[in-house]
Amino acid sequence: MIKMTNNSLKIYVCACIITLIIFVPFNLSAQLFKPNSEIGVKAGLSYYTGDLNSTHFNSTKPAASFIVRRNLDRRFSVKAEISVLSVKADDRTSEDSIKLDRGLHFRSSIQELYSQIEFNFLPYEVGNVLYNWTPFIFSGISIYNFNPQAENSLGQWIDLQPLGTEGQGTTAYPDRKKYPRTQVAIPMGGGVKLSISDRLNLILSFSARKTYTDYLDDVSTTYPGVPIEFNSASIEMSDPTSSHLKDKQRGNELKNDWYYYTGFTISFRLNGNTKGCNYE
Repeated sequence: MIKMTNNSLKIYVCACIITLIIFVPFNLSAQLFKPNSEIGVKAGLSYYTGDLNSTHFNSTKPAASFIVRRNLDRRFSVKAEISVLSVKADDRTSEDSIKLDRGLHFRSSIQELYSQIEFNFLPYEVGNVLYNWTPFIFSGISIYNFNPQAENSLGQWIDLQPLGTEGQGTTAYPDRKKYPRTQVAIPMGGGVKLSISDRLNLILSFSARKTYTDYLDDVSTTYPGVPIEFNSASIEMSDPTSSHLKDKQRGNELKNDWYYYTGFTISFRLNGNTKGCNYE
């Protein structure tokens, strides 16, 4: 038989009490929770960081989303989101003499479909006065499409990827392939959720997308000079100031681009009535 000292008995009793305090209310809460779904819309601002911009919240553009969320319990949710974002940057407005000499610029729309899992730091339930707010974090996976463009000397916006502005797809640089415009990213971020009525949910969030490309802005490596495959548009978009020698640095290929999205979501709970559970 195992003999317990007074101190061991006290520790054991305290551990049992703490376990009951922590896990019994949680289990009761989980039993009373009814999984439910939400639909909603999100509006905010998007921007990017990369070779043409290194400053957060610089050159922001409007962004919008439609979301569907499934609340599994008071801690975990899964969400699907369709978003339309925009990013841009412009060397020509910079105060940096090196960027002014480079003279590159771009804009791109981004269409994105992604799914994520959310973790609430506090128990949270829309419409429940006991669990009506929480900070949260999330991560997931995203499939997105982008299309960098630049304005030529005639004021026309030209798609840059087909031009191979760094020699992609030319015989001069057989190792440089044209980048795909549909790629995968990893979204991650956090925010705050607030239940504002029995069915309405208000969320403030900030998210970053880790991409696996350095060509979100069509800039990555060195100037290609004038490969024989280049036409006038390729020459102009590759080196707008016509002042750079072949193989001179154009971008930093060691760092991939990121894009970001901050905004407010308002969502509507479709099912899972919580009335009668507010004072459990």
